[in-house]
Amino acid sequence: MKQFINTKETLVTEAIDGSLRTGGGRLARLDGYPHIKVVVRTDWDKSKVALVSGGGSGHEPSHAGFVGQGMLTAAVCGEVFASPSVDAVLAGILAVTGKAGCLVIVKNYTGDRLNFGLAVERARAFGLKVNMVIVDDDIALPDLPQSRGVAGTLFVHKIAGALADQGASLQAVTDAAERVIDGAVSIGMSLDTCTVPGSPKEDRIEPGKAELGLGIHGEAGVEQVGFSNAKTAMAMVVDRLEASLPPGPHVALLNNLGGTTPLEMAVLAEELTHSRIGPQIRWLIGPAPLMTSLDMHGFSVSLLPVSQTEEALLQAPVAPWAWPGCLALGAVSVLPLPDGLSPIQPLPSQDERTQDFIERCCNILIAAETDLNALDAKSGDGDTGTTLAAAARSLIEALPRLPLADTTQLYRAIGLELSQVMGGSSGVLLAIFFAAAGDASSSGQNSIGALKAGLERVMQVGGAGPGDRTMIDALLPALDALDNGLEAAASAARQGADATSRITRARAGRASYVSESSLSGYNDPGAEAVALLFEQILTRHALSA
Repeated sequence: MKQFINTKETLVTEAIDGSLRTGGGRLARLDGYPHIKVVVRTDWDKSKVALVSGGGSGHEPSHAGFVGQGMLTAAVCGEVFASPSVDAVLAGILAVTGKAGCLVIVKNYTGDRLNFGLAVERARAFGLKVNMVIVDDDIALPDLPQSRGVAGTLFVHKIAGALADQGASLQAVTDAAERVIDGAVSIGMSLDTCTVPGSPKEDRIEPGKAELGLGIHGEAGVEQVGFSNAKTAMAMVVDRLEASLPPGPHVALLNNLGGTTPLEMAVLAEELTHSRIGPQIRWLIGPAPLMTSLDMHGFSVSLLPVSQTEEALLQAPVAPWAWPGCLALGAVSVLPLPDGLSPIQPLPSQDERTQDFIERCCNILIAAETDLNALDAKSGDGDTGTTLAAAARSLIEALPRLPLADTTQLYRAIGLELSQVMGGSSGVLLAIFFAAAGDASSSGQNSIGALKAGLERVMQVGGAGPGDRTMIDALLPALDALDNGLEAAASAARQGADATSRITRARAGRASYVSESSLSGYNDPGAEAVALLFEQILTRHALSA
């Protein structure tokens, strides 16, 4: 798989240096590349308890991204998914530990326990006060003798870091960290495995499935489950968490495992608040990439019961840019639309034949969603089908409130509906089309004349015309031929749509931003939608005749 790296051998060192370039002088690394990779604070005077953590790389922004005032004092980085060496950990401890002592925070993996543990013993032999805590928040595999440490580690970093910054003793910081570890629970879910640099991708997760409880190094989870949508995915995660949930109120940490889009993460946040445990969650950290697994398309949820003291520590300001804050959850605020934008509701009326025709047209567009998206992906952003299908579904839902028996008002009502529910330039153009058709109809034009007037207005406002590789190339000839019957119109629409595949230089629409080589041989998706609509109407008309 292609990745933006130079070599896997230099990946981590180059990434650390790239991150430190914008540290503003507050961060540095210890000498010792490539074996010792330690990021430290430069504003550290050793008068307070130091916090050292780390582990394998590939979990960015953990751990180096959380070095700074109020969180970690040093982060010890290993190679991708590999524990750092004992010498590297010891170097980090020695660099930042003063008389106040040091707390070492370790995730519960064998390599980390061994390397960090031995380094702690060697540091104590130097006469330093060093404590170590081990985070084991993963509840995915309850039968394991030792649970893994995952994103709940960030609770420990933040609460212990805030206490240390306030001047608390090593014992007080350690006790607080252990209380957090006792209360934190986490579990993750992913639709795909991660891609380890230099290694072939493991396609372990079956199509249509998600893996529940997989580890942050891509380790197999507890089971593969059927995947349908964000709601059911979050419900399965909540089911596992609820069984291990101590009394609350709780703070939730919603972690992006690396490859999930911000849009998806925002939907998952909404589903978490609406889940069965939603009422117990008062604060949310994220959604954000906090402890990732390279490019894994997944998420994890960590929960922690908190007192007012711990709440204040989680909300204390910090220097690291990667910490998104701990924010109170509240209701969605909704304000009324400004005057003039509240839609005018038409007087509904019934006409069974018109309703049936509109429903058939809408269902044709809904059925074509996937094919139109695939066609649009050749020359655009792959959303034409989704945009038209979403508008069609909204129009079907609006049918009971439309003036179906009044053609003039129906055109205008459809235009108004599309202007509200249909995004992009398509929504605006179709709203103009139907509004102008309504005006023409009110002036005495028949249906064909009204639709032609609507298209003429679209060409005036939008600036596109025949031959510009848009829906006009199919719609204009179809309307011109409609006086000769539906079959002639469908044939003209198809010829117009197919002709767009030979137009390699678009002069309007999104295709005008695409290279000519990308357009050759593919119909314009808007024109194809028009052709499909006329063809399907013709087919269904013939079947019902």
